[in-house]
Amino acid sequence: MGFQPVVLWTDLLLFGLLGCILLAAWSARRSEPMRAAWGRVGASGVGMTSLTLLLIFVLVGLVDSLHYRERLAPAGVAAAETKPQLSTDVRSALDALAEPLRTRVEKTYSAPLAWQLFARQTVEGKDGSQHREFPRLKYGGAGLQYPEQDLAGDVAGRIATGLAAAAGGWLVLAGAVVGLVARSRRVPFGAGWRAVWRGKGGLAWRAMLLTLAGVLLLVGPVTALATEYHVFGTDKVGQDVLFLTLKSIRTALVIGTLTTLVTLPLAVALGIVAGYLGGWVDDVIQYVYTVLNSIPGVLLIAAAVLMMQVVIDTHPQWFETAAERADARLLALCLILGMTSWTGLCRLLRGETLKLRELEYVQAARAFGVSTTRILARHVLPNLMHLVLIALVMDFSGLVLAEAVLSYVGIGVDPNTISFGTMINAARMELAREPMVWWSLVAAFIFMFVLVLAANLFADVVRDAFDPRAS
Repeated sequence: MGFQPVVLWTDLLLFGLLGCILLAAWSARRSEPMRAAWGRVGASGVGMTSLTLLLIFVLVGLVDSLHYRERLAPAGVAAAETKPQLSTDVRSALDALAEPLRTRVEKTYSAPLAWQLFARQTVEGKDGSQHREFPRLKYGGAGLQYPEQDLAGDVAGRIATGLAAAAGGWLVLAGAVVGLVARSRRVPFGAGWRAVWRGKGGLAWRAMLLTLAGVLLLVGPVTALATEYHVFGTDKVGQDVLFLTLKSIRTALVIGTLTTLVTLPLAVALGIVAGYLGGWVDDVIQYVYTVLNSIPGVLLIAAAVLMMQVVIDTHPQWFETAAERADARLLALCLILGMTSWTGLCRLLRGETLKLRELEYVQAARAFGVSTTRILARHVLPNLMHLVLIALVMDFSGLVLAEAVLSYVGIGVDPNTISFGTMINAARMELAREPMVWWSLVAAFIFMFVLVLAANLFADVVRDAFDPRAS
């Protein structure tokens, strides 16, 4: 047995975007205004708290973006001489790490931390008689001999174990942070700890450590419980809901980030050109984004998605596996969202460029005969980057919510792609059951709420730090 790495288009673009962000961060170190602005972000407790949460989501998404296909060992007499075949199932590193969650599939619904199915089923007794009861789960609570009596004690013990492990992990992380601060300030470890706790370590390390403490105090018990139970229950086909929510993070990140690869070039290029050149160029660009804005966004996206789906369905030979097909639809959705969401930023940049082109240094450059391209690159674009950064960070949460809405109405990601939208779409019929199956919807809502809230809070901090008009 072995594996062969698989690079999907969204994986390539996601890691490429991450590399561009790291390169931009490295380049920003040479700019004093950029260092000062990011220093204000780092000194904000809210900024470091939201950034820590976002980095945790990004880490999960990146781990889920490392895909591979297993090599199947050939059977038979000529096994050694036959080339191993590859499995049609494309998995990720997250699938391997969460193997128990992925493979422990029950028959149907089960409530969080339950040891039996959620609904009664007809069971045949040893004497041939039939009666209805709640069957015991195949995996959830399987280690309990007397679940009615032992469940509460076992859950409490696992929670205590998880809390102890979380406390130990937090102490290690806190020690590493304090050591880093102490080394940078060239002070003893104790003085470094006091600097971190009093907020004098350069960044809001205390907020970050408190956020990590809260996250670990949740992750530790959940991890300890997940080895024996379905912490968030199971869905209609018996899949672990916790695993589905973890898999949905990558889809949300792909939608929220890769769409910027389409939005950014269109909005920046067209907005600056329209504002600087004016005339018929400005009229044409204004006409284009006015027409796009006049069409209801959902209808435009739905039409584009359906046309793209027809193209994908009529060319099955393009895709070797179902994962590649689902990835193509996800990438197409990113392109469509990008093509329909650039108008707001374009209008904003056009208005700012109209003001910048009348400033003295731009007029002087034009008087000296500097080319238009050089003026736009050296004088106009750098003075608009704070608006671009603020708009992109603030649009992230909107794009995540857009995917959930589109998947809910059936024009979003491929049904084989796990996302918050598909989870909510599947949960809408479960709410009509009696008793109600609520945990799939609640789990998707909690994860999506935390991701969107962290993005919004971080966007507010970035706006206050980079906007020169903010106090």
